[in-house]
Amino acid sequence: MRPETGFDPLPAGDGAPPLVAEGLRKTYRGADRPALAGVDLSVEKGEIFGLLGPNGAGKTTAISIMSSLMRPDRGRVAICGIDVFGQPRRARQRFGLVPQEIALYEGLTVRENLRYFGRLYGLKGQELKDRVSACLDLAGLSEKADHRIATFSGGMKRRANLVAGIIHTPRLVFLDEPTVGIDAQSRRMILDRLSELSREGMSMIYTTHYMEEAESLCARVAIIDEGRIIAQGRPADLVDAQEGCRNLGDLFIRLTGKRLRDG
Repeated sequence: MRPETGFDPLPAGDGAPPLVAEGLRKTYRGADRPALAGVDLSVEKGEIFGLLGPNGAGKTTAISIMSSLMRPDRGRVAICGIDVFGQPRRARQRFGLVPQEIALYEGLTVRENLRYFGRLYGLKGQELKDRVSACLDLAGLSEKADHRIATFSGGMKRRANLVAGIIHTPRLVFLDEPTVGIDAQSRRMILDRLSELSREGMSMIYTTHYMEEAESLCARVAIIDEGRIIAQGRPADLVDAQEGCRNLGDLFIRLTGKRLRDG
């Protein structure tokens, strides 16, 4: 029997999925329509899940809610079985956030940035030192460890931004366009590293406007528009189900239209 909220009990314990979001609704003050109108999704262990949509579709609102930065008007989110809004501190220990904007201190070196973010997550001593070293290696920045972020190229900043979000080895990572505006080599390295982390069991919510990137990287995707998920599944299955679509890019345009979404 369902509880009065209308939701089934959330899974708990070690076997709980990295992410379960149910019935997410959000309307901003003064808006004539909801930013989210009942979004449901879940992510499995080691899965890279693509959240795709045009500008203004609801992606940023969904990520903000799922990562505990914003409360929904209705709905709930559990990370590793932990209620994100009931126990936010416990939940935040289990996920990482890699924002689109570079969230690093430009006047500090990349090593100093990683130490700082590691300490925020409770790392210290040899464990912190080992994690900083591993992250520098993962990002290909070991030789630049003691250079200030302000001196880095765009691709180097993106790679540093990525590892700052996973310094604490989270079960789940939210990645908001982690390869936007960078060189091909850095983009390739980031995609390769994300695939490696996925194989090791790290789960991800991945947003991007590069459809070919999502098609090759993500096990499943959801296409969101006007606050609603309008398609969800394996990229190949979604493409095959739409006659005349050759790839995920074709499908995306067919479902969301050709109208420009500036801003």
